[in-house]
Order: sequence, then C-alpha cells, then structure tokens
Amino acid sequence: MGNTSQRLVSRLKRKKRIRKNIFGTQDRPRMSVFRSSKHIYAQIVDDTRGTTLVSASTLDREFKGNKVEGKKAEIAKSVGSLIGKRALDKGITQVVLDRNGFLYHGRIKELSNGAREAGLKF
Repeated sequence: MGNTSQRLVSRLKRKKRIRKNIFGTQDRPRMSVFRSSKHIYAQIVDDTRGTTLVSASTLDREFKGNKVEGKKAEIAKSVGSLIGKRALDKGITQVVLDRNGFLYHGRIKELSNGAREAGLKF
C-alpha cells in the first residue's frame, strides 16, 4: 500500500463493511458524512438513481459568509441542522446514516444530532 497510513486503511475497511449493508432508496435515502481535519461534509444520496438529493458542508455560503466560529463539534451540529432543513424542504423525512467508516462519536455524532433536531429520522 505504499505510504498510506494505517488509520486510513482501517477506516476504508470499516467503510466497506458498512456500505455492503447500507443502501439508499427513494423512500429512505442514504446520508453520507465525510470529515476532514478542517471541514465536514454531508450529502443525501439516492442510490437507486445514483443522484445527490441534498448536500451541506462547512464550505457552503451560509458558513463562509458568516465565519461561523466555535468548536468543530458545534460547527458540525450546525451543518447537521442545515442539511436537515434542506432535506425537509425537499420532502425527505427519513434517511439511513452512512458514517463512511468514521467512528460514531465527536463530530459525526453531533452532525447526526443536529439533523435529528431539524426533523430527520434515522
């Protein structure tokens, strides 16, 4: 594998295990979450059609213009509430969480809690 870190390899193994059981349908699409060291991204995907229905991240206009400050977990929660609001506007009420191999704590947990508070059901 070359210079690939063991942490990344472990995450990709977890991702494969998760993705073989999770599939987003039209009635219940998949909410995929990715986090980097600086940003967090979330998108709601319909796997049957292969389209992204809704997306939100810290790079959106709402966040770049306002310069949202605080801890990364607080920012992730606001991204979760943003994607929850956008999903409800599109008529999406239920999703399946794809944590993308990341452990369910910290920023991933806060993002999902923000989406739940906005009205999405997991």
